[in-house]
Amino acid sequence: MSSTITEHAIKIENLTKRFEEVTAVDRLSLEIGWGELFGLLGPNGAGKSTVINILSTLLEPSEGVAAVADHDVVFDADAVREMIGVCPQEPAFYEHLTGRENIELFGDLHDVPRDVLKERVENMLEKIGMVEDADRRAGQYSGGMIRRVSTVMALINDPRVALLDEPTVAMDPVSKRAVWDFIRELKSNGKAIILTTHYMEEAEELCDRVGIIDQGKLIALGTPTELMLQHNAENLEEVFIKLTGKQLREAV
Repeated sequence: MSSTITEHAIKIENLTKRFEEVTAVDRLSLEIGWGELFGLLGPNGAGKSTVINILSTLLEPSEGVAAVADHDVVFDADAVREMIGVCPQEPAFYEHLTGRENIELFGDLHDVPRDVLKERVENMLEKIGMVEDADRRAGQYSGGMIRRVSTVMALINDPRVALLDEPTVAMDPVSKRAVWDFIRELKSNGKAIILTTHYMEEAEELCDRVGIIDQGKLIALGTPTELMLQHNAENLEEVFIKLTGKQLREAV
């Protein structure tokens, strides 16, 4: 799909999600453009993963609307699922299969042609530094390896919109930098990306804009530089602490 077909990659208006007496997302409104890498930041329980789950059609909103390329996540769920790739906070993979086999399985589920799939798998494994370990059983992987493979699984269908929920958790610095480069390449290809992370350095390094949410509400929105200037802060971590009252160690 061409990025010119719709004005916004993602459009959210007054999005609300309630669970019994808890409001996980509270009247959230956002517009995210094609080729934009948007960081969704906040403490644990702030509503970040709930937003990702709604956009990926796993949850229905209590109120408000959310759309991916003008496709409503409730009424056009099949169309939305064809356009997105999701790296969930809790990776889903088969431990008895190798990393390569897990990725190929997801490619088959998305009907990626076999010749295209083989080339794409090799290319992506190289970019995330997993070529040497690709044929080991996934059950033997470290946490960082699992996250790298999960990221490739999420993107093997070459989606127009990528939803990456804490993709670099448990990664060593070298692996993290490889994934950062991989994410930058996605952006340069015109894809829209939502990234949730507790690593403020990651958000500063990668994101065009960030939104900070707390208790389901959007409390700050802008580029990292804009937010640091607005709040007289040296970095995003300081902004985060000033707005949420939480140290990052409390947020993780």
